[in-house]
Parts: sequence; C-alpha cells; structure tokens
Amino acid sequence: MSWRRPAPFVLDIEVGAEHLDEFAHVNNVVYVGWLEQCAWAHSRALGLGLDEFLRLDRGMLVVRHEIDYLAAAREGERLELGTWIVECDGRLSLSREFQLRRPADDVTLLRARTRFVCAELSSGRPRRLPAEFVERYGRALVKA
Repeated sequence: MSWRRPAPFVLDIEVGAEHLDEFAHVNNVVYVGWLEQCAWAHSRALGLGLDEFLRLDRGMLVVRHEIDYLAAAREGERLELGTWIVECDGRLSLSREFQLRRPADDVTLLRARTRFVCAELSSGRPRRLPAEFVERYGRALVKA
C-alpha cells in the first residue's frame, strides 16, 4: 500500500451510480463530500463527535481546501480515503491531508489538504481550541 504518510485513518468507499457525473466518472463535488465524511469519521474515532462539539459550543470549520485531482474513479470501484492531521497550532487551527487510493492498482486518485479554524458555534466567531481538541487532535498529529 502506497500511503503518502504512515498510519492513516482510512474510510472505505464503494463508488455507486449516484456518485457519477455525465462523463461516467466521480464528480468533483462528490470528492469534497468524501473529504468531509472522512474528517468527521476520524474526529469521532478520536472521541470528538457532534455531541462534544455541541457541548463545548465549538467546531472546526473549513477555511481552505486544496485538491489535486490525479485520476478518475468509476462506478463499482472500491476506494480508500486516508487522512492525517499534519498541523495543530494548539490555539486556533489545524490542517489535514488526504489521499484517495484505488487499492486494485495502487493508484492515487486525489491528494488534498484542508485547513480548519476553531469557531464558537453559537456566534460563528473564531475561538481558541478547547483543551479536549488540543489533546485529542494533538495526539493524532503526524510529523512530516
């Protein structure tokens, strides 16, 4: 398996007809949705699900996506989307990297990086990362 970094959190994906565009390959908007699903699943695995976000009145909001689309995916293919937390400043922001692979031929279809900032959910204003976020996201931080 050719992962860009060691020990990714992996979301398994099966490409269905609902993911396809007019060219019979996965639509780019679908890929963005998969990035979101993977980030949420990884956060939940770290013990930071929606209940914790609501209780703390804090959430991690996307401020930037950088996506390189390298190859197309088609209906019926099995894919693996890996993610890593690659930056966490312990104050306001964190960044994730993603890699989407097709295990059948070990081709990387997509690489992405997303920057998040912590915000108070009730106001939408940027706020300091709660201690729970610093500890759990910090524990998952992968050094370059």
